[in-house]
Amino acid sequence: MPPAEARPSRPAVWLGFLAMCTGMFMAILDVQIVATSLPNIQQALGIPPDQMSWVQTAYLIAEVIAIPLTGVLMRILTMRWLFVIATTVFTLASLGCAASDSFGTLILWRVLQGFAGGTLIPAVFAAVFLLFPSRRQGIATTLAGVLAVLAPTVGPIVGGWITETWSWHWLFLINLAPGVVAVLLGAALLPRERMQPAAARSLDLVSLTLLVLSLTSLEIALKEAPAASWTSGPVLALLALAVSAGAGFVVRCLKAAPPVVELRSFADRRFAIGCLLSFVLGIGLFGSVYLMPVFLAFVRGHNALEIGTIMLVTGVAQLLTAPIAVAAEQRLGARLLTGFGFALFAAGLGFSALQTPATDHDGMFWPQVLRGVAIMFCLLPPTRLALGHLPEARVPDASGLFNLMRNLGGAIGLALIDTVIYSRSPGHAAALLERLRAQDAEAGRFIGIPAQMIAALPPGPLPPQAEAMLAPLLEKAALTLAINDAWLMIAVLTLAALACVPFAGGPKEAGTGKPSDRQPNGHLEPVPLSGPGRGEGQRSA
Repeated sequence: MPPAEARPSRPAVWLGFLAMCTGMFMAILDVQIVATSLPNIQQALGIPPDQMSWVQTAYLIAEVIAIPLTGVLMRILTMRWLFVIATTVFTLASLGCAASDSFGTLILWRVLQGFAGGTLIPAVFAAVFLLFPSRRQGIATTLAGVLAVLAPTVGPIVGGWITETWSWHWLFLINLAPGVVAVLLGAALLPRERMQPAAARSLDLVSLTLLVLSLTSLEIALKEAPAASWTSGPVLALLALAVSAGAGFVVRCLKAAPPVVELRSFADRRFAIGCLLSFVLGIGLFGSVYLMPVFLAFVRGHNALEIGTIMLVTGVAQLLTAPIAVAAEQRLGARLLTGFGFALFAAGLGFSALQTPATDHDGMFWPQVLRGVAIMFCLLPPTRLALGHLPEARVPDASGLFNLMRNLGGAIGLALIDTVIYSRSPGHAAALLERLRAQDAEAGRFIGIPAQMIAALPPGPLPPQAEAMLAPLLEKAALTLAINDAWLMIAVLTLAALACVPFAGGPKEAGTGKPSDRQPNGHLEPVPLSGPGRGEGQRSA
């Protein structure tokens, strides 16, 4: 334990934790607001169109590599200095992105930005269980969870407003002021612990290399597969490299002492099921935040600011539900709340699978409300289920793995969604055209063609002029049906995750008001992640 004078007071703990949440919010928001302005960045820097997506991919690859390394970095640097260093690097990298005058320079700064930002997410969720007693962990998890899922929701409107009002440089410059404030607060208020630089010398560099190879090749494969085909040579080679390097990483981590990442937490049933739920939630979260802008932009023709305004419904529902979720999480079992959350989230996803080309704000309102209400119940109970009962020494690594599963779920989910859209749209277009040739009035209404026009069409093949006139409507209708297929796919996957919830219970289930497994009295004092007497416990965990 750190000496008494080194322990911050309770208000200071909350303020320091809020600083950590601010850093995490910046890192998550950055991905979404940059996505809204990629065409502007491409035009300003003269980036080839086929290379534009690397502005996002470079960030995401670095982020997904950093997430599982958060535990070992926290042991070496301590929670306080990891947050301060990571937020400083993220802020400086944001300034570098804004000052970039070439594609290569921007990509370099994006990699640094992504790696620094990737450590902030699991560090925050680890801090929940390391800084607060069990009775306060629900509130802390809610604060972190609301910001984590709110950032992608408000991202489109923030990015759209910045793009419409200022220049693309401000997508990065807005990080400077909150970054500086978060660094100063974190340095002053987070627990002061002794760093362990000697632990860096024991890192298994082979394991580290295998981890980087596996996650990098997997991310690139998932990016390329929908357009290039999952069975293309390069994609299969990347997937093979990801699997073989990943297998080698797992074997070395299970044998190494200490491992780069503690994988033995997966032997804990509650943690493993929590990670599976996090993976599926990632598919739904990333998928819904992706599908809505695609539909609103390419079918409805809205700009970024209008899209962001429509998507605010989910964020408002999250904020309004958060106090209810905290109260319920402190009184009811985690399994019950998790089942309720995932069932409601699946319903919200499923209702979105009923869209037509005419669907807009009103038709998307209630599905968004359902998903917004459900998200907090999909996040809070599974987080406590996975992490709340683990020994403190294992929490940083476990938090990294838990959050990695959500990001991997999102990456794989987006690849599957793109595959569905690429593969299903042509078939839907052909089927709709055949129904038009058969003078199918229902197909005409779905596409948006007046009934009298359908009746006036000659039987058999349509005249070339008619096909040319109907082509834009037909394309949007086919895209709508393909997007509906994607909504249905992630709804079914979310619903299927409910099957594992009954097996996630333990002797003392988190969220029931019973004592934590970690402390007989259910109270967790702020504890050091390093320092005298901690090393052996970490190695044996």
